[in-house]
Amino acid sequence: MLSKEFLNDLQEFVDNNIGSLTFPMCKAMMYEESISYDTANQNEMETFIKNKKKPSFSFLLFKHIDRIGVNDSEVYKKAGIDRRHFSKIRSNADYHPSKNTAIALSMALELDHKETDRLIGSAGYTLTDSETFDLVIVFCLERKIYDLNDVNLALDYFSLKPLAGVVE
Repeated sequence: MLSKEFLNDLQEFVDNNIGSLTFPMCKAMMYEESISYDTANQNEMETFIKNKKKPSFSFLLFKHIDRIGVNDSEVYKKAGIDRRHFSKIRSNADYHPSKNTAIALSMALELDHKETDRLIGSAGYTLTDSETFDLVIVFCLERKIYDLNDVNLALDYFSLKPLAGVVE
């Protein structure tokens, strides 16, 4: 179990480095006072997080949009996403999209396989060689098939859920 001191230090760390988020401590949690938490452990954890943390999905998405030089409405329309949904992504740096949304946005931006992997990876997803859905997406990426209707038709061929919109 974690000591109360550790959890307090963690709360203070998060508050100081991410913002004024609050994580209420579970009152029912049992604290084991025998576990010591020293500054060395905290510094080690801070360094680890600092060195390992990658850019967020929103950051990478808008970096691609800026690089390509298109406006938001072009991207969300091409991805089959409504304005309100896209606005949530725009206004919340920690927004976590569904895998389909992340892929649809990468298709709308006409990202290559490597760029798509990085963008969807920032949302916690990956394209694997063991899922038919993922293989269809990789096939389309490698052949530069970015039109959402064409991608959805390819998915429909295997009776898979479309990325967005309706297959005609």
